[in-house]
Amino acid sequence: MSQARDGDHHHPTPPSPVERRAAALEELLTEKGLVPEGYIEAVTSFYQNDVGPMNGARAVARAWVDAGFRARLLEDGPAALDELGLDSDENFVAVANEPGVHNVVVCTLCSCYPWDVLGLPPGWYKEPPYRARMVREPRVLLEEMGCDLPDDVEVRVWDSSAEVRYLVVPERPAGTEELSETELAELVTRDSMIGVARL
Repeated sequence: MSQARDGDHHHPTPPSPVERRAAALEELLTEKGLVPEGYIEAVTSFYQNDVGPMNGARAVARAWVDAGFRARLLEDGPAALDELGLDSDENFVAVANEPGVHNVVVCTLCSCYPWDVLGLPPGWYKEPPYRARMVREPRVLLEEMGCDLPDDVEVRVWDSSAEVRYLVVPERPAGTEELSETELAELVTRDSMIGVARL
């Protein structure tokens, strides 16, 4: 549950109408025996801890250290994931940030998102303001989200859909030449792979 700050005290924010409906639906499905007790929590934990952002981070780190893999990731994302032993049921395309170009992903129609490589979508990704503003004023919204880009950097907005989803390969941070691939993967964040943050 989200927290609201009031001075130095944290108070729980009341659940939104959608959160209340989801909780009621989960309770009903469990009562009827259609969903085993704890199933939804287990699925959520699976996407947060076993798959998700760490899969995307592994692919990004490999792309940083292996130019051949990077080329294959940008050409055929799911096939490149197979090389890492990561199965992807989704058709996703990797797009790379580079000097002068910053990519960001949005789904204008709903909340299409590459769960296999990024895990659970953040709440803001599904909200109408993000979906609308990222198309109309991406630079302004990115700055509000803490991703301030120089004026000479082109912002490319990619619209995910049911047919294709996107993964941003962020630029490798300077000064990381001595880090191992595993250490590099630990630097990669979910938000950098959506494109709303830089490393």
